[in-house]
Amino acid sequence: MVRALGQVLRDGDRVLVIDDGSPDGTGEIADRLAAELGYVGVLHRKQKEGLGPAYRAGFRKALSDGAELLLEMDCDFSHDPKDVPRLIAAAEDGADLVLGSRYVDGGSIPSWGFLRRAISLGGNLYAQLILQSSLRDLTGGFKCFRRRVLETIDLGAIDSRGYAFQIETTYRVTRAGFRVVEVPIAFVDREQGHSKMSGAIVLEAVWKVPLIRLRALARRL
Repeated sequence: MVRALGQVLRDGDRVLVIDDGSPDGTGEIADRLAAELGYVGVLHRKQKEGLGPAYRAGFRKALSDGAELLLEMDCDFSHDPKDVPRLIAAAEDGADLVLGSRYVDGGSIPSWGFLRRAISLGGNLYAQLILQSSLRDLTGGFKCFRRRVLETIDLGAIDSRGYAFQIETTYRVTRAGFRVVEVPIAFVDREQGHSKMSGAIVLEAVWKVPLIRLRALARRL
């Protein structure tokens, strides 16, 4: 993935690998790549705390390094690195947050079966109804943020640890009045490894989404 991104990024663009206390040698591999490839950096975290805290740490590091556009994506090729320039172009065309969307016209999940597709669509519909959002893909993890967006939405107040983090960040962006654009992507299932999705992560999203809405209403009152 790191080498594939090197083929589509522009001069001055960088890749930041977040090693969230991984026990399988990921950190060492990332360090070797960083020593070999000048556009790669690594942020090591001492222990595994979940997706949300890892992303927050990565965002803060990128912001401190002066990044103007910040992209997040999976590293298993479920998100195609060739789509990165399309997300960047949409941001440079005026969007404050660009979502790589599976569920807008032109988006697809070609390798998913009926049950997994139904669960994903159901989760998105649940979030859309509770949060009263017209965005089609609230749970996706392929995004491009403008710097000012992440500086505005108070990253420290986002306490979701699992995939609810994706819902909460996007909702906070829309609540802050920023312009969100969805760009169609094809989400391809990983060929190696296993998803970290678990029952605990699903349950967090179930109870967290109404809480996100209630907190927003409380702030408005």
